[in-house]
Amino acid sequence: MRLKHVALVCSSEKRCDKFYKNLLGLKKTGTKNIPSTLSKQIFNIDSEYKIINYADNAVHFEIFISSAKNQMEKKIDHVCLEVGDAKTFLDRCRSSGITINQIEKDDKSLIFIRDDDGNLFEIKEEK
Repeated sequence: MRLKHVALVCSSEKRCDKFYKNLLGLKKTGTKNIPSTLSKQIFNIDSEYKIINYADNAVHFEIFISSAKNQMEKKIDHVCLEVGDAKTFLDRCRSSGITINQIEKDDKSLIFIRDDDGNLFEIKEEK
């Protein structure tokens, strides 16, 4: 089994580029629109969406652009990213104004960040 992509909702392409392209270093690999009729059939939401894809060889995010407030409510879903050097990555987060939530649990740290739209990411360092 292989994970093909993760779909998330963000409020603007500018915010997406800031997080997925500038911070995570992913390439924008394409955009498309999903008509409201198809969105209604799949998600039971009667709304057209622009979808932006960001990817590299290991990860693929499919970002739905929506300013609807009901999609930005508090959520517990998150994406876990494994990075090569956590310290360097977290320094880049700080430089970009990304808040880091570091939680001490037992003898290790749990690290979480959010993009500008509130999507939650757990950060783990490669072992």
